[in-house]
Amino acid sequence: MESKNAIAALAALAQTTRLETFRLLVKSEPDGIPAGELARMMDVPQNTMSAHLATLSRAGIVRSERQSRSIIYRADLESFRALTLFLLKDCCGGNAELCAPLIADLTPCCSPETGPCVN
Repeated sequence: MESKNAIAALAALAQTTRLETFRLLVKSEPDGIPAGELARMMDVPQNTMSAHLATLSRAGIVRSERQSRSIIYRADLESFRALTLFLLKDCCGGNAELCAPLIADLTPCCSPETGPCVN
């Protein structure tokens, strides 16, 4: 991932409604959520949600698919993975001992055996 793409993704997520929308979309994988339902779930007017979804889409962290009359939105998990790896790539200057606590915190979250993360 290039710095400009990481900056765009982080800027898109640096707003409460967009961050919560993205988190909701991640939880709904792989099914996604129709745009109108997202607006209702987030208690946001549909035109406002549309603007937020456009920002997240331009940043490359959500994708959409037309299904009949609905547009289904999904988190782009590959893009999210690339962003996460971009941020962690030079973790602690490559010192594995310093990164160990971070990796330990992430491991239960990403392990299929443990199920979904609990905040």
